[in-house]
Amino acid sequence: MFALNTILHPTDFSERSDVAFQLASSLAKDHGAKLLVLHVVQPRAVAYGEAISDLALKECMEKAWQDIERYRAKEGSGLVVEHLVEEGDPATRILQVAADRGCDLIVMGTHGRRGLARLLMGSVAEQVVRKAPCPVVTVKQQFPAQTEEAAKAEAAQAM
Repeated sequence: MFALNTILHPTDFSERSDVAFQLASSLAKDHGAKLLVLHVVQPRAVAYGEAISDLALKECMEKAWQDIERYRAKEGSGLVVEHLVEEGDPATRILQVAADRGCDLIVMGTHGRRGLARLLMGSVAEQVVRKAPCPVVTVKQQFPAQTEEAAKAEAAQAM
């Protein structure tokens, strides 16, 4: 059987990342794995070739830490979670964290861009899938709505 000890969930705080977080959390809980929640702050290019100021970068990092805090309420009990905020190119940093931390799985959302939008903007998920040192699960859309019976059964188990 495929052992899962460490699962990496890179997030950009989008709705698709939230759905991927739900899946990553469920997998981590089911396998007794540690969950790493990572957000990468990408320095913005500034007009006229100026570098991003240290103050602006510090503000972006602080905002990222505030945003990542919202995951704490969703984590639930019995889950070991570590939060990380890194600076740099998202795909590069995700791959580096996965390699450095010995991740067994990456679970991330994807925006599902196609054609010219993907060509112009690139795809972080695509780069990660191509170069990752471990399997990658990408989540493109919401899970099908739960039936009322399944929701009641889940609520009863939580009690």
